[in-house]
Amino acid sequence: MAAVARGDVRMGLLALPALTVFGAFWLLPMARLVSVGASGPRGAAAYLAIVTDRNYFASLASTVVLSIAVTFATLVVSGIAGMFLQRNDFFGRNVLVSLLTFPLAFPGVVVGFMVIMLAGRQGLIGSITDRLFGSKLVFAYSIAGLFVGYLYFSIPRVILTVMAAVEKLDRALEEAARSLGANPWQVLRDVVLPGLRPALISAGAICFATSMGAFGTAFTLATNINVLPITIYTEFTNYANFGIAAALSIVLGIITWTALALARTLAGATVAAAA
Repeated sequence: MAAVARGDVRMGLLALPALTVFGAFWLLPMARLVSVGASGPRGAAAYLAIVTDRNYFASLASTVVLSIAVTFATLVVSGIAGMFLQRNDFFGRNVLVSLLTFPLAFPGVVVGFMVIMLAGRQGLIGSITDRLFGSKLVFAYSIAGLFVGYLYFSIPRVILTVMAAVEKLDRALEEAARSLGANPWQVLRDVVLPGLRPALISAGAICFATSMGAFGTAFTLATNINVLPITIYTEFTNYANFGIAAALSIVLGIITWTALALARTLAGATVAAAA
């Protein structure tokens, strides 16, 4: 019994640092955020404002739709590129992989600036369309520009995950499927994609969560953009509406946590959140 007691004490001491960090940096701030969300003029009804107030609901809907679109596009592009890069060895391959993953080093503000240089009023696309058609195509300051920005910083994260997953695929299963008469599409559908499923689900969940909460790029481009992080920032800084800002933050956190938890269940593996 004494040995068991000493073991319990030892485990408690080992868990103490983790519990301290959890309490100080997650539990207490979240509890405070929840209480602030219910302390405004609306009280606890502030948490319902996101579905009862048309502007807040539109912000939420646009954020969710944008994040889903970015996630789908990222998985398609990164899936194809990751498969090709992992399965083919050619001159300059390592350089190409490095360039594709280089945006991992960029903060959101830099990504937003690059979108402006591409599709802003003085951007490359605007200059080309002005010469060809006599009018500039400018979309950097809209949801389309934010989509491009989110896609830009999402692809490097997902492509590395896909490449690692492709490396672990058993090529013998693909050869067996071909020997049984399966065409390339059937091999992809019945062998490759099921093998990549956990990695794609995990990477997609991280991509979705990152797009839901990303602020730097949206802030840089925010002219005609109504997404939840910008709405929270506006309520907090422009109107000092701390209750609504906190309530919207909690709702945003619940949505992203639910996506990550669902991905953990579907993928059967740990999904880490990205900031």
